[in-house]
Amino acid sequence: MPSRATYPTMLHRWGEFVYSFSGITEVTAGEQHFIAPPQLGLWIPEGIEHVGFNEEEAVHCSVYVTRRFCTRMPKHLCAVIVTPLVRAILEQLRDRSPDDDEPAARARLLRVLVDQLSTCATTGSYVPHTVDTELDAVLSVLKANPADQRSLAELAKAFHMSERTLIRRCEQELGMSLTEWRQRLRLVTALPLLRAGRSVESIALDLGYTTSSAFIAMFRRLTGTSPRRFIAQTNDSGS
Repeated sequence: MPSRATYPTMLHRWGEFVYSFSGITEVTAGEQHFIAPPQLGLWIPEGIEHVGFNEEEAVHCSVYVTRRFCTRMPKHLCAVIVTPLVRAILEQLRDRSPDDDEPAARARLLRVLVDQLSTCATTGSYVPHTVDTELDAVLSVLKANPADQRSLAELAKAFHMSERTLIRRCEQELGMSLTEWRQRLRLVTALPLLRAGRSVESIALDLGYTTSSAFIAMFRRLTGTSPRRFIAQTNDSGS
């Protein structure tokens, strides 16, 4: 899909699993907002009104799951941690031509996919949002400038709260520390820049890192691989 693509509001009578082979998928449902880079998929149960969009160009798929196959799937909207096997099945389904495929064989593969999805670990949005207005003010400033270098204490002071209060609100509202949230924000900011051909060094500087090695260490911790290898893999998937 092209950059800045928005999908109309949808409400299904079936479950939907959304996965991006490259790019970042975003889904909003009510006050929930989910961001999923390629190591995550999104599970949307039936009956949940939602809107999908992507800021940057993305290659993605949707797998629709009828009610009788949803019994072991989560009952709430969530991100799913995609295993290598799930990704391999999705790639095989993507690469097969419907004209060349036997319906029975395809159905069996889809059943294996749903079975595997039902056992995958789930998580919240990769970069969580909050309805807490004071914390949202902090996050909005950081989203507008991911390179912001202010410490936790400096941010707390700038937004008229104690450092302890800011720490507590992050843990309660985001389920993670502000440091972790900022690193994830920088990761999802970096991915489209890497895909656009920007150098690791220039992206690291743009995101506030003094050295590219510090950026690479963050990237490797969050994705399990280096920036160049990660983009090579997603480019192969999107080709």
